[in-house]
Amino acid sequence: MTAGATEIEEELKRAAALFNQGEYHAAHEELDELWDATHGPDADFLKGLIQACIAMHHYSRDNFEGAGKLYSGHRQYLAPYLPHHRGLDVGEFLGEMQRTLQPVVRSKRGSEPRFELATAPRLKIQ
Repeated sequence: MTAGATEIEEELKRAAALFNQGEYHAAHEELDELWDATHGPDADFLKGLIQACIAMHHYSRDNFEGAGKLYSGHRQYLAPYLPHHRGLDVGEFLGEMQRTLQPVVRSKRGSEPRFELATAPRLKIQ
């Protein structure tokens, strides 16, 4: 089965709602199912979003090393989709992810910034 445009949009909105509630693992699962059913140009876009979900999941659980490992991966997958793709302002999202995760990546062990949902990136699908 290949996901159609309408299905992709609906699934992206469901995943975005989960992501924005801090339910990063559930958002990852939603996107992973969609990614499995998607071929073509959207596959890497979805892979980038999946990696962003996993990075935030790790960060929210104080797994700073795991968040750091996925920091550049999601950026590499999403960058080709700048400036907008599938209703997402990719530049804005990447900027929010960078603002949130770069301090984690650059911090010394034991001085990592703590996760706060109120200031976490938002996945805004229009």
